[in-house]
Amino acid sequence: MSREITRIGVVGLGTMGAGIVEVFARSGYDVVGLDADEAAVERGRGHIEKSTLRAVTRGKATEEERQAILDRIRLTESFDDLADRDLVIEAVPERLDLKRTIFEQLDKLVGPDAILATNTSSLSVTDIAVATQRPAQVVGMHFFNPAPVLKFVEVVKTVVTADDVVADVESVARSLDKLPVVVGDKAGFIANALLFGYLNHAANMFETKYATREDIDAAMKLGCGLPMGPLALLDLIGLDTAYEILDTMYKQGRDRLHAPSPVLKQMVTAGLRGRKSGRGFYTYEAPNSPVVVDDALTPTVDGDGSAPTRPVHKVGVVGSGTMATGIIEVFAKAGIETVYVARGEDKVARVRANLERSLDKAVARGKLEQEARDAALACVSGTTQLDDLADVDLVVEAVVEDLAVKTVLFEALDEICKPGAILATTTSSLPVVDLAAATRFPQDVVGLHFFNPAQIMKLVEVVSTVATADDVVNTAVALCHRLGKHPVTCGDRAGFIVNALLFPYLNDAVKMLEANYATADDIDIAMKTGCGYPMGPFELLDVVGLDVSLAIQRTLYLEFREPGFAPAPRLEHLVTAGYLGKKAGRGFRAYDA
Repeated sequence: MSREITRIGVVGLGTMGAGIVEVFARSGYDVVGLDADEAAVERGRGHIEKSTLRAVTRGKATEEERQAILDRIRLTESFDDLADRDLVIEAVPERLDLKRTIFEQLDKLVGPDAILATNTSSLSVTDIAVATQRPAQVVGMHFFNPAPVLKFVEVVKTVVTADDVVADVESVARSLDKLPVVVGDKAGFIANALLFGYLNHAANMFETKYATREDIDAAMKLGCGLPMGPLALLDLIGLDTAYEILDTMYKQGRDRLHAPSPVLKQMVTAGLRGRKSGRGFYTYEAPNSPVVVDDALTPTVDGDGSAPTRPVHKVGVVGSGTMATGIIEVFAKAGIETVYVARGEDKVARVRANLERSLDKAVARGKLEQEARDAALACVSGTTQLDDLADVDLVVEAVVEDLAVKTVLFEALDEICKPGAILATTTSSLPVVDLAAATRFPQDVVGLHFFNPAQIMKLVEVVSTVATADDVVNTAVALCHRLGKHPVTCGDRAGFIVNALLFPYLNDAVKMLEANYATADDIDIAMKTGCGYPMGPFELLDVVGLDVSLAIQRTLYLEFREPGFAPAPRLEHLVTAGYLGKKAGRGFRAYDA
């Protein structure tokens, strides 16, 4: 049957509950919001009034529309006011005992056809449903924060939820201008199951002092285009909430990657719960403030240039591919004399032509002056001889991702380059120390991992080995700033920062697809509309290339020996079949030739 749902109840008027009340009222529903006491009700009222006023201020609603929204809302402390509701959504804290008590009360109060929904993000909907005499009419309706803004809603169906209930809730979600996706009752559902493994990994990375909180967050924002870094996002979600979600996911799935990082429990115990408490991974100007202030962990800026560096007046770039050409352009635009080495005169000419084309395009788009274009080209010369790099101060290697090829190149550069010259590799996955070991001066070898396209992407991972000299790292960081890039520093281990966090998340998405929990389309929608990612995991895998993705995942697995990092069989099978993504016309999806 199809119900007529016009009267909505919401239990819990915190940030999420108040947002859900506003969403329904905006769409013309009659809404009753409930909380435990007068103070909680007034806080909820404040959330709604502030949010709707902000919409008016930003020109997204008129004052008349705002008043109409507020007129559709009634806030109360009495459960009895929910008796006539067609759909009641619970949005109280993530405590199973509390939710079960609420559902038991609602079950006795509302009409026989009424649907009861929980906004839980991690608890079992089934465990909540069995507290009622109508488990077939209980469903998960998981909104994302902020509910008035984010379009995605996970509709969670238990093994006993009636099909017509699911259909009715889907229809209601669409009437709110949301994108509903139906999933089974599994901890984390789609978005949190993928998101929180990644967030937990980032917390572990911080805990082991592999990289600073600032560098971890900057790496994921600039390297992957994410709206927030993982540690800032954990602060926003609340470390206590994150701990509970991860703990629930671990208890259900026993996946070690979901076992909460010890630092999370320590911080929660110490009262460092994120933005809401004023301190988490970062320190905030006040509780609930988004403004980060300096604290003991804030890095100092070397404003006086006292950190020892080496002079870099002339650089060499070895390679002729897309990445090498982009790096050459970056150096040339910064006015640094650059010599590039390619295998064959035809490749030397092709690099020059591609460089000219890219600079001409920048001029045509008004992003570069003609004089700057000419000056950049005047800085660049090409050659087929490695010996022409004898007088450079720094060499960047950007050849094929093959350790044997790179090792031979570094052995040659070690003989050719002058003493004190820095040798840098752009590898994204190979051990930098293996290349350093091929030279007589391993202290002069560093990783400079540019992101593609190098002339556009701001991020550079500066990777130091156990042998890299401090002044070499300082020089690499200073050079990145000179190039207008944002350097992040980290140690020499598989994946560095970005790939070590990104690819296990992509691998988890493939495993979710393999388990037939959700479709590739639904998973992509969840991560784009629920988490604000620029691309869904399957879109990204097809763009990166499944063979490249598999190689990186294998490298991570071999280095960390973490069972959860083992490449998903579906990924291996697609690569074996030659379905390598967009470049092959088929990957997780088929593409037009």
